[in-house]
This record gives sequence, C-alpha cells and structure tokens, in this order.
Amino acid sequence: MHDDVIARAKAWLAEDPDPDTRDELARLIDAADTAELAARFSGTLQFGTAGLRGELGAGPMRMNRAVVIRAAAGLASYLRKNGREGGLVVIGYDARHKSADFARDTAAVMVGAGLRAAVLPRPLPTPVLAFAIRHLGAVAGVEVTASHNPPRDNGYKVYLGDGSQIVPPADAGIAAEIAAVPSLTSVPRPAEGWETLDDSVLDAYLARTDAVLAAGSPRGARTVYTAMHGVGKDVLLAAFARAGFPQPVLVAEQAEPDPEFPTVAFPNPEEPGAMDLAFAQAGTTDPDLVIANDPDADRCAVAVRDGGAWRMLRGDEVGALLAEHLVRRGVSGTFAESIVSSSLLGRIAAKAGLPYEETLTGFKWIARVDGLRYGYEEALGYCVDPEGVRDKDGITAALLITELASELKEEGRTLLDLLDDLAVEHGLHATDQLSVRVKDLSVIADAMRRLREQPPNLLAGLPVRRAEDLSRGTDELPPTDGLRYALDGARVIVRPSGTEPKLKCYLEVVVPVADHAGLPEARSRAAQTLALLKSDLSAAAGL
Repeated sequence: MHDDVIARAKAWLAEDPDPDTRDELARLIDAADTAELAARFSGTLQFGTAGLRGELGAGPMRMNRAVVIRAAAGLASYLRKNGREGGLVVIGYDARHKSADFARDTAAVMVGAGLRAAVLPRPLPTPVLAFAIRHLGAVAGVEVTASHNPPRDNGYKVYLGDGSQIVPPADAGIAAEIAAVPSLTSVPRPAEGWETLDDSVLDAYLARTDAVLAAGSPRGARTVYTAMHGVGKDVLLAAFARAGFPQPVLVAEQAEPDPEFPTVAFPNPEEPGAMDLAFAQAGTTDPDLVIANDPDADRCAVAVRDGGAWRMLRGDEVGALLAEHLVRRGVSGTFAESIVSSSLLGRIAAKAGLPYEETLTGFKWIARVDGLRYGYEEALGYCVDPEGVRDKDGITAALLITELASELKEEGRTLLDLLDDLAVEHGLHATDQLSVRVKDLSVIADAMRRLREQPPNLLAGLPVRRAEDLSRGTDELPPTDGLRYALDGARVIVRPSGTEPKLKCYLEVVVPVADHAGLPEARSRAAQTLALLKSDLSAAAGL
C-alpha cells in the first residue's frame, strides 16, 4: 500500500501543470504521508449530473488543474463524437480560488480539440453563462463554480447547447470520455486561440431582465442587498437601476468578491448566521425587503419584517409568491417544481388552469419541462424567464419579488399578507427540512439502508399511507436515490445531497384554514407536526 500510493502520487506529480499543487504533493511525498496520499488517490472525483465539485488540492480526488484538464478533454471528445466539431463552447467562472485558471485551461483544451472557445470577461453570475450559451448559439457551456460550498471547494458545471445543465445519459457519456484520456501530455493546450468576450453579452443579459417585469408596474420597494462575498453585486445593481427601483443598500462587509468568505461559516443564505450582517444593516435603514444572492448569484434569498424582527422566507414561500404574482399577471405555460418542493405550487397552478409538473431534484430537470413558464426549487432557486435563462437565476428572481413587494406596498400590504391569503385559499402549507451534514459519507448510506430495510409505519402520529423507494423510478420520474412517504396531511422525502456531504429530509404539512382568524392555530398545529416529524424521522434513520 505504501509503495503503491507513493508511486501513483509520483506519476501524478510528473504530469501536474500547476506549481501550487505540485509543491503541495511533493511535500506529502517527501513526508511519506501515506494516510493523506491515500485519501487523495483512493479514486477519482466522479463526473455526474452536477459535473464536478470537491475540495481544492493535489490528486485525483481533489479539484485542481489536472482534474479540470481531463474533464475538459473528455467534454471536448464527447462533443466531437456527437457532431459538434468546430462548435462554440462558452466558459464562465466565479471568484473562488483557481476559478480563472480552470476557465483558461478549459478554453485551451477546447481550442486544442478543434472547437471554438469564448470566456466571459471576468467573474460573473452563473445565470449570465447560462444565458450566453443560447444567446451565442454555443454547443456547450462550462461554469467554474462551487456555488454556496465552503471556501476550500470549487466545481465544474456543464451545460449543453439548449442552455440546460446535463442530465443522463450525457453525464455518463462525458464521464466515459474523461476516463479514456490516457495522459495530460496527450491533451493539446495551445497558449492562445480562444476569445475573451466583452461586455456585450452581459449587456444583452441585462436587456433581457427588463422583460421579467410588467410595463409600468410599481417600483417603489426599498431593499438591503448582500452578495455574500460573491459575484452578484454589480449585475444586480445594474439590473435594479435599469428597472427603476431604488438603489439597494449594500451590506458593505459582504459586497465584494472574496474567495475566503470571511464573515460566514458557509456562504449560503440558508445557513445559520449567514444573514446576520444583512439584518443588522436592515435595522438601520428599515427597507421593505432584504435580498441575498449566493456567491454565484443563481439563488435568491428574501427576508421580510415579521413583527419586530427580520425573518428569512423559506424557498417554498418565495416560490409560491412568485407563482401567484405571475398568475395575476395572466401568464400562460407550465409551472414546474422538483419533488422536494411544496405542493402549494400545484394548487396555485390548478386554480389558474395552468399545466403543472413535478421533476426530480435540480434545475437540470426543471429546465427541461416542455412549455416551461416558471419553475422553482425550495433551495432558493427560481427560473422566472426560461426563454432567456434555462436555469435558476438569482438576479431576475430578485427583480420579480421586488416588483411584487412594490405592488403590495402601494396597496398598504406586504408579502406576509399575500402568504396569509394563499393559506386561506389553498390551505396552510408549512415546510421544513432536517439536514444532517456529515464527515463520513457512510453515515448517509447507513441511514438510507436502514430506512429501506425498516420503513416507518407511523411518523408524527400519522400513518404512512404510501412509502416509495424512488431508486426504482415511478410512472412519472426516472430512478433517483430517494425515499418518499405520503401521510394524511403531510409528506416526507429523504435523499442524499447531490452537491454536499448532507442527508436531506424535506417535510411538508398541510393544514386546512377556514379564514384569516384561523391562521394562528393552523400555524401552531403545523409547527408541532413538523417538530414531531423531525424527531420521528431522525429516530427511524438512526441519526
């Protein structure tokens, strides 16, 4: 074992093009740190529907230039074998460590493989890249980002020419081509030959954002905004200025890109404490809304004043508000969401006479729904302009929710008032999540196995009417690693995260409400049931 891992590390070192990871790996070899080397050489980062994502560092189990070059070579080979020879590949990147290097390496590999490559002019939001693919008629796109992962991570997200993220079987096809790359020395990487785009693509994206809003709609809502140390600030400010909204007040400590994300434990608005600085800023400026993007600005978080404090709206609440806003605008087309999101969207669509579809988790599935007009996922992702960006977009979602808040403000009402109306009309749909972050992935596998072998018959005192193992697929859904339980007035879905070492359990309780006076009691009942669901599910999964 000792000699084998040292030999593999030395072979990798001989090909590694990055002096930083070469030095790191050389130190591990010199120290004969076989435990650390074994962790880095125990396999390879697996390319799937999320592309690649992992911790930065040397070796095939880390994100580094050698891994990215192989991934780019595999993608290029896949494109050529599928008739895309000479096609354009657009490449975007965020402000994380090594992102610009990974983008340049990808461009070089594409040019060396006989494709054309164009790189966005600087770190920009992921939705700009997704827009650019369709706008420029590209055959594929790559976004170098780890989204809201910790500072030590980076990732590699792949889109095909329709502007949507890859799904099976494309992911397996690309993975097979990556595995077939014999060595880095076999991958041509010219020093030039690709295009660095100017701001015309960004200008076209911003012009497209105008179409999200209704002509002549109110624009008076005031906002506090945080970019969460990411790349969203300049694009969001430009979009808000074009729309005629008051200029958002920035959370200065988090406004500029910083790959260290110094003010947050995790740069995700959903994580405890991540919004504290934004709420502090709101306390001094008293806005109508607090808005946050995640670091690559494809997600949008919204907070409102609730009594004397600021409260983050759940993704399901924002998803329902945007849907209701679009319905009132008279839009047509299909509303879609993933299975882990609230069933309220289906009821809103049905009342409006609009088609509705559920998909597997992720916008790679939502974006492919035929006739899509609006799609959302509970993890703060919203697609409000699928013809422009066939992915979640935190910039256009921020515009649309601020338009809705502006309309309500003119009526002397708030987003919370509209949520109350929806609860009375459709029933109170209360959602929560049990999310367990692990260091050892076997904990997740053990929990899933335990639930499959001993499925619960009762949760929160409610009989489990139907238990589905989604790994077998359903009439509507392809197979996925997940479990779904239907209860009287409740629903539970359990699945491993596709991007983080987490087990996620999605809980929903639906309580009928006769009128607004019944809302406090309904909320109390829902909160109690959700708490019991968490407790019982934890016990059933052995967590």
